[in-house]
Amino acid sequence: MSEHNPIEGRPGIGYFPHEQDKSDRILVMGIGNYLMGDEGIGVHLAHHLEKQGCPPNVDVLDGGTGGFSLMGYFDDYPVIIFVDATMDGKSPGSIALIKPKFAADFPKSLSVHDVGLKDMVEAVYITGKVPKMYLFTISIAVIKPMTMELSPEVEACIPALIKQIEQLAANETFKNDH
Repeated sequence: MSEHNPIEGRPGIGYFPHEQDKSDRILVMGIGNYLMGDEGIGVHLAHHLEKQGCPPNVDVLDGGTGGFSLMGYFDDYPVIIFVDATMDGKSPGSIALIKPKFAADFPKSLSVHDVGLKDMVEAVYITGKVPKMYLFTISIAVIKPMTMELSPEVEACIPALIKQIEQLAANETFKNDH
């Protein structure tokens, strides 16, 4: 077994991620379509975190546009940090953090897959086991189909975004206060 596990994106973790206790861990879930330019910023961020390594209590997941197939992670983790693109009219690369409690708390201007993310959150409330959730939104100006490249403005925000995620993870507690 290699030292680096591609499934979890971190060293020292076994190959059966759903069989491990995640009660003291944080999941960073990058959401977006990698083939739609800036719309895929969440996925790009997940790949950057996997390459550079995460804090010891953090796992990272390329959530893509997975929708309901990602619901199992809501059962596994007490804290989930989403990263997604938004078309909110702000300058491209602007970073905002919100702490949504319900699907209605997610910005109306999330990009093309927002219905899936909002629906997934609503479904989690129906099941009764709801993690503490944070959402970092990254402002984008356009969606460019069939390109994996980020605009310079959006790409330039990645180091600041990683720093904010690391700070949030370092300050997170696992009290049931959500």
